[in-house]
Amino acid sequence: MTQTVTEVDPLEVGLDPTRLARIDRHFARYVDAGRLPGWSLLVSRYGRVAHTATYGRRDVEAGAPVTDDTLFRIYSMTKPITSVAALMLYEEGAFELTDPVSRYLPAFADQRVLVGGTAARPATVPAIEPVRIWHLLTHTAGLTYGFHHTQVLDEIYRAAGFEWGSPKGLDLAACVDAWAGLPLAFQPGAEWNYSVATDVVGRLVEVVSGQSLDAFFAERIFGPLGMTDTSFTVAETDADRLAALYAPTSRSTTGSRIVRNERMGRAILREPRYLSGGGGLVATRHDYHRFAQMLLGRGELDGVRLLGDRTVRFMTANHLPGGVDLAAFGRPLFAETTFAGTGFGLGVSVVLDPIVGRTLGSAGEFGWGGAASTAFWVDPAEQLTVVFLTQLLPSSTYPLRSQLHQLVYSALVDRIE
Repeated sequence: MTQTVTEVDPLEVGLDPTRLARIDRHFARYVDAGRLPGWSLLVSRYGRVAHTATYGRRDVEAGAPVTDDTLFRIYSMTKPITSVAALMLYEEGAFELTDPVSRYLPAFADQRVLVGGTAARPATVPAIEPVRIWHLLTHTAGLTYGFHHTQVLDEIYRAAGFEWGSPKGLDLAACVDAWAGLPLAFQPGAEWNYSVATDVVGRLVEVVSGQSLDAFFAERIFGPLGMTDTSFTVAETDADRLAALYAPTSRSTTGSRIVRNERMGRAILREPRYLSGGGGLVATRHDYHRFAQMLLGRGELDGVRLLGDRTVRFMTANHLPGGVDLAAFGRPLFAETTFAGTGFGLGVSVVLDPIVGRTLGSAGEFGWGGAASTAFWVDPAEQLTVVFLTQLLPSSTYPLRSQLHQLVYSALVDRIE
């Protein structure tokens, strides 16, 4: 286990170093048991890094260790970045959240909603109202993911070539047009369903800004925040820093070991035709920490402001109708968060009640995770940010996030007034 020099003595920001060490020991056991390849962790409070650690291998077969500059596929942790990009344009008056998506992406006109039938012979009815931009940002548009394997629409997506990726040769614009040509799972705004909606937001950013998504990210977000290692592809000169991607050999939570997923893992080494705003980025721990700190700073970091204070507050409030949680409004399927006691904002989950969620945390905490078991969250009440990176696909293999929560919050030892 290695640790870099931190910015502050943990005790100065109300964190017990002995209890922080429990986090390292706990997740080291996952690696020692062959259940994780390696991991990287950063805990910051009041804008100051209080704890960092790395353990295990970025490449198990080569014996290469995880280092502070290891590159990780962050998959769906791309979604908050894409959502910030859209909200930056919203602040410029480029669109309203209530605008129909078809105003900018014409393929979304005249949507139909699945009401029965089979994947081969779906029964549909016209959508009562159009898909709107806020539907996309809140995953209430009626889109889905092919990898869910729970409803007929998921099967329709898979038949169209969308499961863990997209059909060969399609760029983002073509993917969006293809999704728009498929039925919706429900009437827009009626339910919450984790989906390709943020990829559609990425295309919206392209159309409204006149830039490709990678160019917008580089110019408007990564450059200003100093996120020098975050991109849609890993250059050959940086390939030795890239962590390999792994999967469990079984779904057992007690005896699984890992196997390398070379096919999916090597995709990030090629220039992508499809720029996925929902899951396409690679980043370092340092870079994503910069992004999280910007959100903790209500849109500002080190004198650089990406969003206004009120916009970040709006983004990280619960937007589910009636203020309910995902358990009440979401379909019972996989997402990168728990449903009980958790709502959803514009691109991030929002903790409503940690008691209901049965894990330590704070009301108002927000964040998201990625398919390879990565996670981040921001807790404004505690002035806390946490970034955890590893490369085990899928993220449902182990309860890493809930365990990380209980270990981090039990290390907070300052008095609550």
